[in-house]
Amino acid sequence: MFGEIRNARGERLDYSLHEGRGEGLVVIGHGVTGNKDRPFVAALAEGLSAAGLHALRFSFAGNGGSEGRFAECTISKEVDDLGSVLAAVGERPLCYVGHSMGAAVGVLRASFDRRIGWLVSLAGMVHTRAFAEREFGDVTPDEGCMWDEPDCPLSGAYMRDMAAIGSVVDKGADISVPWLLYHGTEDDVVPLQDSQDIVGRAPRAELLARRGADHVFSDDAAPMVELVTGWISLKMG
Repeated sequence: MFGEIRNARGERLDYSLHEGRGEGLVVIGHGVTGNKDRPFVAALAEGLSAAGLHALRFSFAGNGGSEGRFAECTISKEVDDLGSVLAAVGERPLCYVGHSMGAAVGVLRASFDRRIGWLVSLAGMVHTRAFAEREFGDVTPDEGCMWDEPDCPLSGAYMRDMAAIGSVVDKGADISVPWLLYHGTEDDVVPLQDSQDIVGRAPRAELLARRGADHVFSDDAAPMVELVTGWISLKMG
């Protein structure tokens, strides 16, 4: 349907398309150390397709089956990756769903890119500097790894970008489109407080706190899939 997608650096971005009906499209981006094949990401895409919506889940460069180096991954680079995906799919009604760091990417992109008509943040990261310091403050950049995962080296570029962004909380005021924030009360990676801090900044944002859910909806992704699919279906018509 869309052919090969490459970012501004020429790196091929791996994606899977779940067919629906009509022209509308939901693009799904993952979080740090993740990829398009995380179970809850695939489950959401399948749920959207079953509801009649086209859904495209993709891996940012350096992740999963996409080209590029993980050590070069930063939020700023992924904002550009998302722009390349939006350019490849053409002008159409479009919703972006981002998980964790991918949600921060969505906030930054949607704050200036009017191609995004609806926005969903799943366990969305807001305070980037605080996250990096909390999770990786005891790891030496360019020597250690994220969460002791050998395939996920912690780069100085990543830490500098997280610090430079600091927080996307003020960007909430620039999000004028309908926006759903969905966050678990038992999230021990990105606290619910992140979503609570930004939801009041945007005029059309709403927050649903899911009791008992963790960062990756590991116990049961079905409630998230049902709620998010229903919200998107209603908003996109």
